[in-house]
Amino acid sequence: MESESPEISHVVLGYSVGLLNQLERVLPPGSVLVVEEPSICAARDVAGQLARFACAAGLAEAPVQDEAGAARLAEHVERPATVRAVLPGLEYTVVSAAALAESWGLPNGGPAAVRAFRDKSLLRERVSEQGIAQPDWRRVDGPEEVAAFRAAHGGECVLKPTHLQGSVGIQLIGAGDDTVEAWRRTAAADEANLRTGRAGTAGYVAEEWLHGPELSVEALVHDGAVVFLNATATQLYPGPHPVERGHLVPAAADDAVAAEKAMHTLVAATGFRSGILHAEWILRDGTPHLLECAARLPGDYIPLLIALAYDSDLVRGLLDVLEGRPPTMAAAPVRGAAIRFLDAAPGTVREIRGLDAARALPGVVDIWMSVDPGGRVAPLTSSWSRAGEVVALGSDREEAAANALAAAEAVEVVTVSA
Repeated sequence: MESESPEISHVVLGYSVGLLNQLERVLPPGSVLVVEEPSICAARDVAGQLARFACAAGLAEAPVQDEAGAARLAEHVERPATVRAVLPGLEYTVVSAAALAESWGLPNGGPAAVRAFRDKSLLRERVSEQGIAQPDWRRVDGPEEVAAFRAAHGGECVLKPTHLQGSVGIQLIGAGDDTVEAWRRTAAADEANLRTGRAGTAGYVAEEWLHGPELSVEALVHDGAVVFLNATATQLYPGPHPVERGHLVPAAADDAVAAEKAMHTLVAATGFRSGILHAEWILRDGTPHLLECAARLPGDYIPLLIALAYDSDLVRGLLDVLEGRPPTMAAAPVRGAAIRFLDAAPGTVREIRGLDAARALPGVVDIWMSVDPGGRVAPLTSSWSRAGEVVALGSDREEAAANALAAAEAVEVVTVSA
């Protein structure tokens, strides 16, 4: 594919099927230039994959994950004459996307602010004196330091890599768990198919394990002002890995008010300028505590849930603020929308039962499978381990949640252990 076109309006750093699927809905053919790491282009046949997307204009190769050299990325990427915005395709390119937009004089979150959102420990430091509640934490370099932190916090803690996404490597360490083994698993976690070694320096933090309702808050920010907020209620699978089992839009009203107020404080504390933030909070005694925050679109189909609940397009809203104008978004949801991820035991998939019946249930938008018969369901260690998902609507949040749960329970993924 050609790497240049006079019609290119948007540059995406990092190949992302999810983002391109969303841009396909709102951008014209031949308008998106994708820029990707040379090694990932070769390993994933990115040029061949882009042929699936009408919006894709071409592919350029450049060190888009080189966070240390992000300010020099403009030396490697020729600016399209008609470009209006630069977007990160995934977590590992958010720093470069902000730096390239800054070099080209386009709206962005601000390179310094975005760097803080890429490193969980740096973000903790940035907000520690800004009136934002967060769990007790410390950087750790080995299992002995994790054990000491754990002992000081009732025998439990959360162990996190500071540089990965999608719950990869995060573990909840509780009574009876082996700290040395937990450290081994977290230190070995990576996303070699998506990430190069230049995408953040490997680091680890131990954090206080907070218990309470969990929310994510999505905020569109235009010139430092929050112009759209949504709070999503989140449910996790039980077990040692905090993998999301479902999301519900909107969150309960009282919870949402507290978390959205905290989100305003977070934007001000970090100096974030223009773009989107996706923050995860946990409520302890009614007070939102910051778990982490990403300067990119949320995953897990949350943009779809927002579109269904609000009759407003979050992706279009993001393009608005990155193109320098306030978005047109509904102020409040008009219905409930929920996603429920499917339960499945690890092993080889022998059969998937009940899909047609589940799709016919009230409120169901659709069901998507991540596995097929003959494929494998991996142990549940990250967001990539789930077998599939059902999205459903309801007249309100309670009905949407009930509809999604009913459909998920109607699907049976039959597996056999190897």
